Amino acid sequence: MGYLGEDTCKLGFGLMRLPRLEDQTIDVTQVAQMADEFLAAGGTYFDTAWAYDGSEEAIRTALVERHPRESYTLATKNAAWLGPKSAQEAQAQLQVSLDRLGTDYVDYYLLHNLGATRTKFFEEWGMWEWALQQKREGKIRHLGFSFHDNAQTLDQILAKHAQDAEFVQLQINYADWEDGSVQSRRIHEVARSYDKPVVIMEPVKGGTLAAPPEPVAQILAAADPNRTPVEWALRFALNTEGLIACLSGMSSLEQMRQNLQTLERLSPLTQAELDTLAAARAALARLIAVPCTGCHYCMEDCPVNMPISSIMESLNRAALYGEARGKRHYGFSTSDGARASDCIQCAQCESACPQQIDIVHQLEVAASKFE
Repeated sequence: MGYLGEDTCKLGFGLMRLPRLEDQTIDVTQVAQMADEFLAAGGTYFDTAWAYDGSEEAIRTALVERHPRESYTLATKNAAWLGPKSAQEAQAQLQVSLDRLGTDYVDYYLLHNLGATRTKFFEEWGMWEWALQQKREGKIRHLGFSFHDNAQTLDQILAKHAQDAEFVQLQINYADWEDGSVQSRRIHEVARSYDKPVVIMEPVKGGTLAAPPEPVAQILAAADPNRTPVEWALRFALNTEGLIACLSGMSSLEQMRQNLQTLERLSPLTQAELDTLAAARAALARLIAVPCTGCHYCMEDCPVNMPISSIMESLNRAALYGEARGKRHYGFSTSDGARASDCIQCAQCESACPQQIDIVHQLEVAASKFE
């Protein structure tokens, strides 16, 4: 199966934030329902990763064992920087993914989260050359990479690997379009300058754009009271040039249905609507405290097992909805584990953060606000 055609549904099912039961295991029954409705609506692109806890195994049960292999495309990722101590250990992730997924090939294989200090692992361990060999052997249909850094860094990577990478996965949403750190517009322009199609991640910015603060919601509602904030966000991303798929990390059947409804009346954005989103972007930028998307990479090797993403969310809730709500969220998030003041300032979290957040400082802020 080649790249998704122009007549194919461009919404992708992101499998990072799947629904979970009370014991925190993935609700595979609900995921199966979501997969069925996604396929019935014309969706085909399912995106997981070796690093997404339980995700690959869940989609094997919910999708791979229940539907013909040619009816969908699978994407998974290799995180050479997350845990492996050698090239051999990093390369072994592919076979682990294939075994978990129950398939002998993946349609889209991504070198996961290039940028900052993470890129060196893929270069020094020869991961590009290795991945190209796996492609020749048929285990990978299309090779690309996901990216979290600035436009200059993306240009450097593509200048070196333009012949190797078939596509790029980028963080693109209306809030980050002109952001000085994420640089959504600029990184998209770099990818297109190399004629690379794109997969979009974080179109609703980890859920922030699904339930924006009142000043942002009012701007959107005034422009069109019949469109939800999620619809505004997805329309912006789905109208991006050179799109393979726009991933939505759906965590319930209800979210799946809402997103599919958006597709039913998808239309190009008018200039007036683009102006509305620019105003919403400016309003949100004035309010948001920390650009955290809840990816949890910062928490993988935290020596005190701190719920960093949840603490960052507490700071944002305080900024967006009032300090009382932030403090309540913080108390709940840290009730069974480390608090912000337990940080030993090793800063491993900062090296792992795709958004380049000054986490150690933000934890100090959280401790002073909430403890």
